[in-house]
Amino acid sequence: MDLPFELHIALRYLLAKRKQAFISVISLISTLGVTVGVMAVIIALAVLTGLQPGLRDRILGSNPHVYVSKTGGIADYQAQAERLRQIPHVVGAAPAVLGRALITASRNQDFITVKGVDPRLEPTVSDIARAMRSGSIAALAPKGGEDLDGILLGKDLAASLGVAVGDAVVVLTPEGTLSPMGMIPGRRRLRVAGIFSLGLFEFDSSYGFVSLDVAKRMFDKDQVDFLQLRVDDIYKAPEVARQVSTLLGDQYLTQDWAEMNRPLFSALWLEKIAVSLAIGLIVMVAALNIVASLILLVMEKNRDIAILKTMGASARSVTRIFIIQGLIIGVIGTAVGAAAGWAVSAVFDRYQLIRVPIDIYQVSHLPFTVLPTDFLIVVAVAVLVCFVATIYPSRQAARLDPAQALRYE
Repeated sequence: MDLPFELHIALRYLLAKRKQAFISVISLISTLGVTVGVMAVIIALAVLTGLQPGLRDRILGSNPHVYVSKTGGIADYQAQAERLRQIPHVVGAAPAVLGRALITASRNQDFITVKGVDPRLEPTVSDIARAMRSGSIAALAPKGGEDLDGILLGKDLAASLGVAVGDAVVVLTPEGTLSPMGMIPGRRRLRVAGIFSLGLFEFDSSYGFVSLDVAKRMFDKDQVDFLQLRVDDIYKAPEVARQVSTLLGDQYLTQDWAEMNRPLFSALWLEKIAVSLAIGLIVMVAALNIVASLILLVMEKNRDIAILKTMGASARSVTRIFIIQGLIIGVIGTAVGAAAGWAVSAVFDRYQLIRVPIDIYQVSHLPFTVLPTDFLIVVAVAVLVCFVATIYPSRQAARLDPAQALRYE
């Protein structure tokens, strides 16, 4: 197969041997620089892209998409919940009561957040039913007789307390009875009805779920604190929150998941941009290597370029020779780096090779997710940068005066 004139010469220069072997080494180093740069950018983007959806899914699985509250509590929550279910995109509505308590078992004690829920409605607004490791949310209700009321504990909290399903725990609350000795904390024995794992360390280590009636008695409340809503499209949550205020009136306050977690996701987005820019400098360094290698090649091939010009090669042909050589370096380096970055990300994600402290990052390992859009953007930008790097050396080669180059030959 006959190769184009410019491509043939570019390949000969790229694969220089004998006396020009140094040029080939420089070209190889330039290719490796592009490879490492592209691979690093793809892996970094994969980590940050995987971390954000992973955290978002865990947060949305543990929390409702919209909170609806009212100063003083919501009295007739059944009627209000039914009205809220009529709003477009709302697929679930459930009441909740929150309070702080001290839980005590035979091995340990800890402060927890107690959430009172309706066992029948709570699975429509959170993933608690699917998150059960043992027991069930339906077991919160006593079986009759002298059976204790139930409580669901996160797996990390249960491990810390040393309890399992069926064990009894004691819950102390600030709301108690007034005596001559002062306020006596409320004390209630509960049965561990189930152990859950929602995937968020905050919930798995410090939350306990009880039935709505038990929570009202524990915290001396006759109304629910808020209503929880789940929508079929998480990005419709702000719109649903606005409709709630219109439907129920200004005395009702709403908060959607994006508003509650805005600082977290804003920080993750900024971190993704900052890391991409920082690691992108590696590609710029690789581009400078291409510039250096092509300048060295032009200096080395002064005589060859002069001979080509005297034989009729145009300035445009000479320019193309060195642009093609730089693009070959860039394309090969980008292709190998992109493939290696994708492969490393897939292996690390599949086998969960990088473990992180779950109490800090809320996840047990770093997830790697390569988005096709990110992948294509990195590849395109890398090739573009390599192309730009070839312009100056190529133009210098095209401007070479054959008479000056051959004067002392």
